[in-house]
Amino acid sequence: MSHSLLGFEGALASPGVVREDRADGSFILRNEQPLQPFDRCIGDWLDHWRIDCPDALFLAERGADGQWIRLNYGVTRERVGRIAQGLLQQDLPADKPIVIVSDNAIDHALLSLAAMYIGRVSCTVSSAYTRLAKSWEKIHGILDMLEPAMVYASDEAVYGPALQAWAGSAPRYFSRLDAARQGTSNQVRSFADLESVNEGPMVARLAADVRPQTPAKYLLTSGSTGMPKVVINTHGMLCANQQQIAQVWPFLGQRPLVLLEWLPWSHTFGANHNFNMVLKHGGALYIDEGRPAPGLIEKTLANLRDVRPNFHFNVPKGFDMLLPFLEQDAQAAHEVFERLDGLFYAGAALPQSTWERLEAVARSVRERPVWFTSAWGATETAPAITTVHWHIERAGCIGAPLPGCEVKLVPNGEKLEMRVKGPQVFPGYRNAPALTAAAFDDEGFYCIGDAGRLVDAHDPSKGIAFDGRVAEDFKLTTGTWVSVGGLRLKAVTAMSPYVADAVVTGHDRDEIGLLLFLSPQGRQADRDTLCESILGALRSMRAVGTGSSQSPGRALLLDDMPAMEAGEITDKGYINQRAVLQRRAAEVEALHANRADPRVVAL
Repeated sequence: MSHSLLGFEGALASPGVVREDRADGSFILRNEQPLQPFDRCIGDWLDHWRIDCPDALFLAERGADGQWIRLNYGVTRERVGRIAQGLLQQDLPADKPIVIVSDNAIDHALLSLAAMYIGRVSCTVSSAYTRLAKSWEKIHGILDMLEPAMVYASDEAVYGPALQAWAGSAPRYFSRLDAARQGTSNQVRSFADLESVNEGPMVARLAADVRPQTPAKYLLTSGSTGMPKVVINTHGMLCANQQQIAQVWPFLGQRPLVLLEWLPWSHTFGANHNFNMVLKHGGALYIDEGRPAPGLIEKTLANLRDVRPNFHFNVPKGFDMLLPFLEQDAQAAHEVFERLDGLFYAGAALPQSTWERLEAVARSVRERPVWFTSAWGATETAPAITTVHWHIERAGCIGAPLPGCEVKLVPNGEKLEMRVKGPQVFPGYRNAPALTAAAFDDEGFYCIGDAGRLVDAHDPSKGIAFDGRVAEDFKLTTGTWVSVGGLRLKAVTAMSPYVADAVVTGHDRDEIGLLLFLSPQGRQADRDTLCESILGALRSMRAVGTGSSQSPGRALLLDDMPAMEAGEITDKGYINQRAVLQRRAAEVEALHANRADPRVVAL
């Protein structure tokens, strides 16, 4: 394995995995490296860079005039101290979280950091519950469950109506507040008021009291089937996970990281993996106001061309929506790929077709290949459990266990269910002892619900391949198991570039079907061309001869995209199979009915 994948020696740790086999057919994988000591708390990172490189850029966002507003580490620490003092002067209930209902922004980051600095818990809730929801029932239920000490949002004009309609008594703070609204209600306050005081000695005393076991933040699970669970993330979890990543990615300590980020801080990928990685290593994070959606992906592209980051984290949908622009504009592709050392995908499995298109674009504008990497984890694991830190030739590998972490693979039906133990695993769900107890097996391994298999059965150092969600798989009436995750990837790859995503149907039926969400190319194609392409893909999948469990016989073309407000897709762009099947039960019936339907393509 080359250590110069990123252009210099020693950039990556050599893969080394120890396997322990057990009599019951399960086995445990461990990294050969021991975990080195990790930092005490998040605030120590900020204090370190305030002294070591106070003038280095930390955060940037677009201002109203379109120019970048930049914040260095010295100013960030100064403002965090003032906000922390402001929080103390509000005399907020100590056992209740500071809840943030807003998109990524500098004020958002400062408030979260200030809370954690003095040992207070912050909790960022997805802005989609407020901005995109047709009803405020979900956000009000979440706020009732969290019982916040205070609620923050960036803009009262956008978030105010939903927050003012909530019956809770907690004060609401806004960065942008109509001057006429200030002082009209004790509940409505300006975020600037929190910064209007100087930092006092109590801030330092409280910061010194923070311990690894101190809760740093709450993160919410997706809640696709009800109210989300509240996951406790401690300072120790977050610091241990960044140390684990740093040991397999030594390049993080050798080159300043420059990221452009849209991934929401209400999710562990954007908040814990990426934001914390920048802060831990003294890097720079540009906040991207774009995202993988029509009309917004263009903003992401413009920002990528402007910032030219040296690493890019995204979800498969994000890469998929960028590709048409990069394939059609060589100058844009050159500017995006010019400084890139690596591309990281997570949140969902990457179709091989997307991987190959990205490789082709990179080859067309630069000589050195781009390193592709990925990882696997969960909200409950801070988040990374495994990470790729070597060269892989195709999508599917989620890496090997990080130092200090154990992954147990247990036979479950026709799959191997993965479970995890390590210092990055959460202590439990807030106020839910029964849910917490059910989340762990009798050896203390967290039961994440995902399946995996070894890339090479004889060499665990080649890593683990993701094998879908155990709960998503189902049986046909023939008794054959259908592996939903793998089949979805095969279908999207076979139907490229016309299909953006697919949902697998066939529960308690004798044939597999697909609900297809079309890509921009698919929606623009004429119907005959589109149907012929889909039919050809169905034929090729059947010709491979993998049997009925991997050979869909029919597909229904959907005219719309997954609805975020209905839970069909997450903020990160990951399809929610269960929510789509529930919401589109009529389409599933039409897909499998014997009567003709112009939306259905069938063998």
